[in-house]
Amino acid sequence: MKKFLKILGSIIGGILVFFLIINIIPPSKAVSNNPFIAEKGDIMVAAHRGGHIHNPQNTIKAFDAAVNEFDVDILEMDLVMTKDEEAVIIHNEDINDYCDVVEVTGVDKTHYVKDFTYDELQEFNFGYKFKDEEGNTPYKDLINEDNKNNIKNIIKENNLNIIKIEELFERFYETNKDLLFIIEIKNSGEEGGYIVADKMNSLLTGKYKDYSDNVVIGTFNGEIERYLQDTYPSLLRGASVDGATEFIVTQLLKVNLFSTHTFACLQIPTEESAAGITLDLLSKDYVDRAHRRNIAVQYWTINDRETMEKIIELGADCIMTDNPKLLNEVLKEKGIK
Repeated sequence: MKKFLKILGSIIGGILVFFLIINIIPPSKAVSNNPFIAEKGDIMVAAHRGGHIHNPQNTIKAFDAAVNEFDVDILEMDLVMTKDEEAVIIHNEDINDYCDVVEVTGVDKTHYVKDFTYDELQEFNFGYKFKDEEGNTPYKDLINEDNKNNIKNIIKENNLNIIKIEELFERFYETNKDLLFIIEIKNSGEEGGYIVADKMNSLLTGKYKDYSDNVVIGTFNGEIERYLQDTYPSLLRGASVDGATEFIVTQLLKVNLFSTHTFACLQIPTEESAAGITLDLLSKDYVDRAHRRNIAVQYWTINDRETMEKIIELGADCIMTDNPKLLNEVLKEKGIK
């Protein structure tokens, strides 16, 4: 019996030493240089969809306000490919919830970005469905009987047209060199996601190369994440759902030394549910362990003061919010901005 207990004690001791060692040894950095890591005591403000509590989401009107009025650090957006293979900024692959496509076409069905060319999409008012904080719809009647023959120009003059990603880059490229971007590719597969990824690489290694380190590209699709990693390893990537899950699991088991992920940003909600289990992701442990690998931690989508304050205390790098005005108020109260 004593011999058995001695062997058992040796095994347990070995396991404890193993876990101690792998948590002491510094893990390799996921990326060598990461501009999305906030300075100690600071936190970045990311305007989710441009901050769509204040303005029609993903429009120039929203992005202009986010940068010039709310002084955000990061613009967050999604890309979807059009019929003529342009990458436009919109949250979903369908457009019904954002514009007057049903009213303009007279066809009451689900309309998708892929059904239209970029030029055809300019016919739709992407401020049509917007409601402000008082419930008003200030842009619903932008087009009327007096100007209906000049629809495209009216919509564009009001900065309410759908735009290509390069148009957004062009808007700020000369004046806001330090502006950062969180960009998610919505399409999947070779006929969509790959093409958008190719286009992003072309833009960031070509005309907008000064933004090459300012952009992190994410996707919920593991296939697109692998394509980005294998084909364009120099581009900064956000974790896919698979990548984020694997990272969290390695942290839970305290074996993050074995994490080999090379994404720059861990973009996570405050909690995640699976198989009837809800996991609280508001943990300083996740933040600290990500920072050991030079990975930025970005929480989404946070619109209430209490959760903002909790995340600030964790030492996270970024809060994505629909309400950058509120987040800036919280930061000023805490003496951060």
